[in-house]
Amino acid sequence: MSVKDRIIDACDIETFLVCDGVEEGKKLGLRLMAELGFSDADVVFCEEGGSGVRIRLRAYVHRPASVYRWHSRGGEPS
Repeated sequence: MSVKDRIIDACDIETFLVCDGVEEGKKLGLRLMAELGFSDADVVFCEEGGSGVRIRLRAYVHRPASVYRWHSRGGEPS
């Protein structure tokens, strides 16, 4: 079982990206989440400052009411 399988809901990442503005920052942030292997992600916060943006991203591993991978294996994560 992967560590991702043990995440109950979501994984948040906050970082500073060097870019030309908020729109580019959002695109880069979502691209980052895809490169990290997350297929369902949202921009939670994005603020321009200096040479780029401060951005907070949330990757949803399990949305509410979804089937949890760890639960389908008998309850206890291994």
